[in-house]
Amino acid sequence: MKNTLIDAGPMIALFDSKDKYHLETTTFLQTFNGGLVTSWPVLAEVCHMLSFSVAAQLDFLRWCERGAVRIEDIQEVEVKRIITLTEKYSNVPMDLADATLVVLAERLGISEVISIDNDYYIYRTMKKEMLRNILEVSR
Repeated sequence: MKNTLIDAGPMIALFDSKDKYHLETTTFLQTFNGGLVTSWPVLAEVCHMLSFSVAAQLDFLRWCERGAVRIEDIQEVEVKRIITLTEKYSNVPMDLADATLVVLAERLGISEVISIDNDYYIYRTMKKEMLRNILEVSR
């Protein structure tokens, strides 16, 4: 099974029926055939954005608990790379969650991301490769 990184936006949209990307994200994830990988900072961002509803937060956390997404730790030695990425893309700007996904892409050899953001066409791995966003949403 091919692993794909997932950013906060699609997970927020999945658990917020009022989100403008809810239908597109739900439809995409229902047909997606692969493993989802993310980081703890991404999960924290999702929970923060779902703070309007404890029920939505709990639904999201239970979804994670059921193994819908593999949660990767960021290693202490990778903080230096996160700093480098944050400095390099400070004009975008790159947040902690995005930086951790690039770090995971580098470590795990993942080349695709599921995101509603368009920043991923700018970010590059150490090998100068772009993460291909496989979620096409109407903007």
